[in-house]
Amino acid sequence: MNASLSEKLRAVKWGEFRLTDIFVVKNTSNLLASDIIAGSGETPYLCASSENNAVSSYIKYDKEHLEKGNCIFIGGKTFVVTYQSKDFYSNDSHNLALYLKKGTPSKAAFLYMASCVYKSLHRKYSWGNSISKAKIQEDIITLPVSNGKIDFAFMDSFIAELEAERVAELEAERVAELSAYLTVSGLDNYELSSDEVQALQNYSSLTWKLFNLECLFGKSTRGKRLKGDDRISGTLPFVTAGEASEGISAYISNDVEIFEKNTTTIDMFGSAKYRNYKYGADDHIAVVHTETVPMKAAIFLTSAIHKAAHTGKFDYGHNFYAKDADALDIMLPAKDGKPDYTTMETLISAVQKLVIKEVVLYANQKIKTTKAVTKRY
Repeated sequence: MNASLSEKLRAVKWGEFRLTDIFVVKNTSNLLASDIIAGSGETPYLCASSENNAVSSYIKYDKEHLEKGNCIFIGGKTFVVTYQSKDFYSNDSHNLALYLKKGTPSKAAFLYMASCVYKSLHRKYSWGNSISKAKIQEDIITLPVSNGKIDFAFMDSFIAELEAERVAELEAERVAELSAYLTVSGLDNYELSSDEVQALQNYSSLTWKLFNLECLFGKSTRGKRLKGDDRISGTLPFVTAGEASEGISAYISNDVEIFEKNTTTIDMFGSAKYRNYKYGADDHIAVVHTETVPMKAAIFLTSAIHKAAHTGKFDYGHNFYAKDADALDIMLPAKDGKPDYTTMETLISAVQKLVIKEVVLYANQKIKTTKAVTKRY
């Protein structure tokens, strides 16, 4: 906890209150798990667990067993103490719901009071000595006070500052991870070189030529079918048709043909994707062998292949196969009648820097802002 919060705790005044003087204590209705259908609705079903704020599931049930929200919920046997903002159902009549008699405190104040209830009483109650409505009648809890009254304003400010501190810390960790990734990946440099600037400026005046895919890279390879039930879990990406997860449907250890990285796959719908890793592929995948082409040029090629193949011509009734890849013609920048891979590389490098620039600037600004925020606490 930071110095500011520690100072607030030391400066605040505390008062002792009999719990039943400030709360109406109610036993919750008993709704057994066997009587409900988990996931059948949107109302929380509480089971006195320390996980997920005591919510076991969300259900639909009658209003007779429904408990009002905006209360402190105590697990009768576990002494789990949580704040419940919404109406809920409970799995045990030994559980307690505490409703404040006076005042309309915020969620933050309720969270603070729930913490105070737990801190004041947790040493007294346990699994072997369960809490109950009868036992709790004379229990004393300690709360912040001001002028002899419960200090809800202090609770609000304390929780708000605590949340801000935690959010800032999490944000710092997340952005630091992003920054580290950009540095390790070599993506933190977004300044365009003179060649990249020139390539972008000359784009509209490039010479383009139609090239046949088979003439450039030889015959494409069709993958082989491997049924889902036959797939053995492993680490090799297995590519099938589809956009989700870039078409990777599983990670396998089967003895299948392994395709090299820096190649392009085209699925049954004509959707092309660049692969920078080794992988296996099923029979709805055509592999274009661009292994010898520089990586950024291969990425450019994949875009050109996708534009030529993914036209809506291919679907479930008319699949794209390796023979279709061999017959595919694509438009590429050309020099002396040949594909200009150097220009392709430079263009992709420039586009990559333009895209990553905003991410790098965002990460740097977030780190700067986060440091400023955490210094204030």
